[in-house]
Amino acid sequence: MRQAPVSDAGARRRPRPGLGAGLVSRFAMVGIGATLLYASLALLFSQMALAPIRASVLAYALATVFSYLGQKFLAFRSPGAHRSELPRFLVLTAIGFGVATAMPALFSGLLGFPAYVPVIATCIVVPLLNLFVLDRWVFTARQETA
Repeated sequence: MRQAPVSDAGARRRPRPGLGAGLVSRFAMVGIGATLLYASLALLFSQMALAPIRASVLAYALATVFSYLGQKFLAFRSPGAHRSELPRFLVLTAIGFGVATAMPALFSGLLGFPAYVPVIATCIVVPLLNLFVLDRWVFTARQETA
């Protein structure tokens, strides 16, 4: 009986690392750090006579840079190229901003829920969305480490 030829194409490919506790905790630490940086900078810029909206946008932009670098190098430990990962990260950031804008419009505006409902929903949905998309689309070159 003749055996079917065995392809070595799959042998060269490593299985994708999973979403382990280490990755999730690093992801959370970077996210909390970015949030605290945003809040601190927004307050600081507001006290430096910047209008609140400008202060918030500038603080958000700087926190986004921190978040990208932290997620890339600390959380996901990705050796991938910035030219492919950064644009994807920015698209995800824009989607997160859209979700954070849509939640109050939907839950409070259309459905009449109190303001805390969309805030809580956003605080749950956006990080979960980010974790999944960062893992599956942005930092696909990440390597498994402890």
